[in-house]
Amino acid sequence: MDDRHPNNIDPQVKRRRDKDNPYTIFTTGIETASPRYYLSFRDGCGVQHCMEIGRELYETLNQFELEDVSFMNEADRHYERSEQTEESLNKRAVQRNDSVEEIVCRRMENARLYEAIGKLSETQRRRLTLYYFGAFTYEQIAELEGCTIMPVKRSIDSAIKKLKIFMK
Repeated sequence: MDDRHPNNIDPQVKRRRDKDNPYTIFTTGIETASPRYYLSFRDGCGVQHCMEIGRELYETLNQFELEDVSFMNEADRHYERSEQTEESLNKRAVQRNDSVEEIVCRRMENARLYEAIGKLSETQRRRLTLYYFGAFTYEQIAELEGCTIMPVKRSIDSAIKKLKIFMK
């Protein structure tokens, strides 16, 4: 290890550094034919060390620093800066409960929908159920039933029209 610190350090763009970044990198003679690259750090005893490193290692460490800066900038942009109180956190954590009226209305509407589906023909009910509740495509339903796509599409469209009329 070379503990001597070069005197003619090339000027570098001042960058924000992560507080956990234990090293500093710098160059000398960057404008010359043979630039030199250095790594400076403090060891566990607090003693400052400076050593010459290769260009590849310098570029790798430089890339790490750029990624750290990018992450810190992104974190700054996206982390919430508002004051967090117990009340504000509770409001976010707890989902709003539906009122009794909303629950009853939803159940009544679901009951009407099931009743309407029950009034469809067996084929329409089966195809509608496969399409909406089973997440099957027209092609898959047609393949299951051994027919073409058009009869499946027509029966599902017809079922939807009947349901709309019944639900009015």
